Amino acid sequence: MDSVRVMASTPTSDAGGSAWEVLRVFLRLGCLSFGGPVAHVGYFHTEFVERRKWCDEESFASLVGLAQAVPGPASSQVGFGLGLLRAGWMGGVAAWIGFTTPSALLMLAFGFGHRFMAGKTGTGVVHGLQLVAVAVVAQAILAMRKSLAPDGARMGIALVAAAIVFWASPGSGTVLAIAAGALLGLLLRRPPQEEAVKQLRLAVPKRAGVLAGAMFVLLLAVLPVATRFVSGAGGGEGGGFRSFPAQGVAVFSAFYRTGALVFGGGHVVLPLLEGAVVARGWSDQASFLAGYGAAQAVPGPLFTFAAYLGATIQPALHPAALGVLALLAIFLPGVLIIVAVLPFWNELRQRRQIQAMFRGVNAAVVGVLISAFIRPVWVSAIHSPFDLAVALAAFALLVGWKVPPWIIVVGVAGVSAMAAVV
Repeated sequence: MDSVRVMASTPTSDAGGSAWEVLRVFLRLGCLSFGGPVAHVGYFHTEFVERRKWCDEESFASLVGLAQAVPGPASSQVGFGLGLLRAGWMGGVAAWIGFTTPSALLMLAFGFGHRFMAGKTGTGVVHGLQLVAVAVVAQAILAMRKSLAPDGARMGIALVAAAIVFWASPGSGTVLAIAAGALLGLLLRRPPQEEAVKQLRLAVPKRAGVLAGAMFVLLLAVLPVATRFVSGAGGGEGGGFRSFPAQGVAVFSAFYRTGALVFGGGHVVLPLLEGAVVARGWSDQASFLAGYGAAQAVPGPLFTFAAYLGATIQPALHPAALGVLALLAIFLPGVLIIVAVLPFWNELRQRRQIQAMFRGVNAAVVGVLISAFIRPVWVSAIHSPFDLAVALAAFALLVGWKVPPWIIVVGVAGVSAMAAVV
């Protein structure tokens, strides 16, 4: 399996599989895995721990813990790690391609179709997708609060983070909130016996980890400089691009930065993407939230929302190419950071300070999502008592009756379209 190895005296996984096998399995999961990151992890556990025995319980749990502790889309990072365990580097790439492709193609298609949603019916559908976003984000806040901010101290960190994001500028608010969460987590850390540390049985060479970490930091530092350089030569960030290379670099930089700063994955990407796309004038608020609502109806990782946004950037010199660039850019930092941390994860997890920082960061993530729920989600979507009633009904169906999100998306979009033409 290349330089990847299983660290166990008696491995329980059936090491030595092919990348083609990994691709086939993850492609099927990419077509069927509805329900968001938590549900995805459940699908993975059933498929790879219980059914196929690719991974033992301890390694799987520690891999999930790592993915939740670093920036990026957690379920995709777990999938990449499982592919890495099964078939080396090519297996990791095959897992990402298989799990991401179905939803990415659907979101690209919606990006092109969205351009033709004119008139009362089209406007109603778009507004219905915005109302779905209200219900979905509210559900995510409740779920994440239970797991990431279950006590008073961590809920206090969440509220501080929410205030920071709400009042700070879009470009810096989330970063400041995450930094504040880490600092407060250190100050409020608990006794070392609070958390059992699980050992990860999957490892990569330290050289590969260092190289991946260096690339992660280098791209984060260089891409904004490159954007300013090409913008000066080929146009401006606010929509005045005169060449595709200039626009492509700017888009790649914006989405890479977003992927590099998203802790908690899934719905937490919303405020960062809003700052990266809407604040720059690349998309309007209604189109942004419509795409976010549509992302709830497709299987696979929510980060494929980036493909839709790239394709709908105004003006999009090459919409399909920008969609693919945005997709690659938002996922790349999560893969790099997983590879960078894997060789050192077991040692880091033993340190109480690191555990405390991650508890604070996780609590801050809840606050970031609370702020995003207020603005832009609620402010942009709820305009009347009818809107409020529809959003509450969608929330009740999601939380109370556990109706699949795609059914709610279709139903709310239909109701909103009918209301618009009546």
